[in-house]
Amino acid sequence: MYVCLCHGVSDKKIKQLVLEEGIADMRSIRKCTALGSQCGKCVKQAKQILNETAAQLYKQAC
Repeated sequence: MYVCLCHGVSDKKIKQLVLEEGIADMRSIRKCTALGSQCGKCVKQAKQILNETAAQLYKQAC
């Protein structure tokens, strides 16, 4: 599913950045994808995906 229509960023891309690149904050995601730099409607949903993915990663580590 596309999260950021302006820049074509999907939920899979956000999850990939968290899981494979170790990115854990919106600033880093914005640097890699330009997410939220145009209309900003995607930021809330992107934060939710980021937090959920990071929580899953943490649970797997424990």
